[in-house]
Amino acid sequence: MVGRTLPLTAFVAVFVVAVVVLSATLVVPVGAADDVEPVPFEDTFTLGLTDETVRQTEARGFSIPRVEVYYSAYEYVVGFNSVGAYVAEQERTGHDRRFGQPVAAFVSDYAGANASLTDDGYLTAEGEVDFAPAQETVVVVDSRARLPSGPVAVPFSDRDAAAAFVDAYGGEIVPWKAVPERVTARDPASESALRDAVENRSAWANDAVAAATDRERPTSIVVGEDADSLEAAVAAAPPNTTVELPPGTYRTDGLLVNKSLTIAGAGNATTIRGDGNGTVLTIAAPRTTLRALRIDGVGDVGSRRSTLNETEIEGLNWSKNVELAYGRGDAAIRLVDAERSLVEGVSIETPASGIVTLDSRGAVVRESTVSIAGGTQEGFMGLVAMYEPIVVERSRFTGGRDGVYTHRADGIVVRDSAFADSRFGIHEMYTSDSLLRNNTARDTNAGIFMMTRPSGNLLVGNDVRDSRVGISTAGSRSYFASNVVADNGRGFNVYSSQSLYVHNTVVGNDVGLRAGDALATNLLTANDVVGNERAATASLGPLRVWTVGDRGNYWGPIPGTDTDADGHYERGFRPTGSVDARVQSTPGAWTLARSPAVDLVRTVQETVPGLRATGVVDVAPRTTPVRPERLAALRESRNATEVAG
Repeated sequence: MVGRTLPLTAFVAVFVVAVVVLSATLVVPVGAADDVEPVPFEDTFTLGLTDETVRQTEARGFSIPRVEVYYSAYEYVVGFNSVGAYVAEQERTGHDRRFGQPVAAFVSDYAGANASLTDDGYLTAEGEVDFAPAQETVVVVDSRARLPSGPVAVPFSDRDAAAAFVDAYGGEIVPWKAVPERVTARDPASESALRDAVENRSAWANDAVAAATDRERPTSIVVGEDADSLEAAVAAAPPNTTVELPPGTYRTDGLLVNKSLTIAGAGNATTIRGDGNGTVLTIAAPRTTLRALRIDGVGDVGSRRSTLNETEIEGLNWSKNVELAYGRGDAAIRLVDAERSLVEGVSIETPASGIVTLDSRGAVVRESTVSIAGGTQEGFMGLVAMYEPIVVERSRFTGGRDGVYTHRADGIVVRDSAFADSRFGIHEMYTSDSLLRNNTARDTNAGIFMMTRPSGNLLVGNDVRDSRVGISTAGSRSYFASNVVADNGRGFNVYSSQSLYVHNTVVGNDVGLRAGDALATNLLTANDVVGNERAATASLGPLRVWTVGDRGNYWGPIPGTDTDADGHYERGFRPTGSVDARVQSTPGAWTLARSPAVDLVRTVQETVPGLRATGVVDVAPRTTPVRPERLAALRESRNATEVAG
């Protein structure tokens, strides 16, 4: 029938027949536990512990007890770094719906590995640590064994070996089936815990800002009156006094401040200018303040890594290698061991980096601007934070590669700041427990970009628009709440695990939500996902159920009814499905989505293992928006932009 198309009813009939035939040929019973064996752990899809913790542990020669599990809903093996990580996932909301039933489990076996503890309690093994069937093991709990992340349970296939370990290091022996009752596994990704974490990090940041700004120091030297140069003034000033810089330009070939001082200018009328080679100011004392001035004349070397040969680079540990690449280039300001220091009201122009902080816990950068020349392909980082948490607030970063780049800056707070015209607005590497709150990003490759399996990060109230990617997530046990991602290529890259996405507004993107998580462990509920060319897409993998309990998301009008008036459609919605994905854009799709034939197909897919669908399903979609006022405000702002354009 060349040149003709099937009527809608004929298409449905053919579709259903094909499904019935397939269901007869693709049913594959789940294998028994006897049919499976453990695999190399690096071949599993892994949960538990951050990349930083794993790297630290392995680099120091410590051992991590691990668990491998085959689940009925997965075709691959799920690996857990630590027994506690395994227990925590089994108890998470909706675990059975996403994973199915465990078919077989294996755990690290320390029976023949000569396990011992270091003086600090870290677990080591001299022999090979193999995997044993979990049900055939006993587990030592409450001993002195620990990892850098905390206490750890240690499994043994031989009770005598476990008893010897208890005699040496304390603890109690329990059978594997008793592990869920004895291993602490409070879910740190519960909504109440995550909300508490937001308030705790905000309180820490408030305290840091108060400590840094409540610093009154008498003026000891006025440059130009009491000293001829900035260098002379800093050298002569007593600690805990103020060096005053009247309007003018003050030149330096690199100034070191190694005592606690305040250096205060007269706003943009005061300029500290470097000679174009290297860093302009290095602050190497705690409680130092730099306030109300401009800085330019920065060197153009972004990274020092290229200065080493291959042998020298191989001799560095992994963290120092990153530091050399990103934290040792030229900058307007470098803070080193400068705890509780303050950079306030400072304007920076730089061809390399703006501010670099190393080991400067509680330092505060506020009400400052960093402008990097050359756009996203030139320059370097607006601010680099390494090794300790700092606070960045009410500041603006434009140009360069990343506005804020972090490395092992656990607990950093970036809030109420703006990012534009860069590769990434905020780029987090090996950084956990951060709070990114109420920031905006425009015209970036990605407004917020997270990498390296961190945990406990909190992204709340951020607004990213007109970028290739709004927010790209990673890691585990994190919180993505009340963010706006609008008019981007992709709104969210959902690449995290065991995380909560709630009250986000996802509007006008080419793709609203991109599900790239290999394990269906994320919880998505009460989000507004409307007006995107495609509401969601998904890579190959399991079916992601984006409903928590009976609370789904708002996808706009969809085929279905709410007969009990509870605010949720009785019919599930598949934003990645061949029919549902087109109900708001393709004529006839709405009718097809409501047909008995499609209902039959869905029933078969959900009950026949060989036909279980991949992609995304919301089993309780909302009939009304979660945040209608935000959608209205966003619509008004977008209309105003179109009129102005």
